[in-house]
This record gives sequence, structure tokens and C-alpha cells, in this order.
Amino acid sequence: MKCILLMASLSVMISACASIEDKSIPVTTTALQHHNWELTHIDGELIAYSNKHQKPRLEIGENFTANGMAGCNNFFGQATLNENAEFRIEKMALTRKMCPEAEMIIERVMAETLSVWSEITLTPDSLTIKSPAHELILKLRDWVN
Repeated sequence: MKCILLMASLSVMISACASIEDKSIPVTTTALQHHNWELTHIDGELIAYSNKHQKPRLEIGENFTANGMAGCNNFFGQATLNENAEFRIEKMALTRKMCPEAEMIIERVMAETLSVWSEITLTPDSLTIKSPAHELILKLRDWVN
């Protein structure tokens, strides 16, 4: 009897897991364009910001151009998406302001991750960019008119 109850419980658990919705959106240039994302996590760790500092962000605009703020400095370049739905920003340029070390650490990780081919996952409210070295999670924060 215990065996039958265990089997029934397992089948319910398996079917419950199978019914969890996959909220990912197919990654295309159209799906990525005209959005602004704000960095919330690096390598699974929540980023804490002081109110003084602008949060790092990524914006992909017309003609798949990319710009944003990497931690302290602004960046811009040409975003590309390959046939494997991997993302990178080619010829990324950064301004060069003097910044506190904590901001520079975030900036180095963000710039390194965005400039190499990285796996990308898109949902209605977030963007995950995973390079061989780091994972960035960004929350959708489109501009409000």
C-alpha cells in the first residue's frame, strides 16, 4: 500500500513540474530592439546600489545599436546576434571617467560579458546574458514617456 501511495505521489509531482510554464521568448533582433534593461544580478548575486549612482543598464535601439552605462562609464557599440542566438556588442567603446573601485568591478564584468559571444535568454520582464566567465541578469525598465 505504501508503495502505491509513493508511486501516486511521484506521478503527481512529476506532472506538476511538467506543467510549469516556460516564460522564455524566442531571441530575435526584433524582440531585443527598443528596450532598456537595468542590471540586477551578477553571477547570481543581487547588486546593491546607493541612491547617488545611476544603475548599470543596456539599451538596444534602432539598427540594433547598443548603449548604456556599465558601472560608471557609458558605452556604445553595434549589437550582434548569431545563428545560435548568442549575443555580443562588437567594437564596444567606453568613456573613461575616474570611478570608485566597487563601480569599476561591476563595469569590468559587464563590459567583458557584453563584448564576447554569450548565451542569451529573454522573458517578458528580464534578460539573462551568460558568458563563459559571468552571468548578468537585467530587469526590463523601458523608458516611460
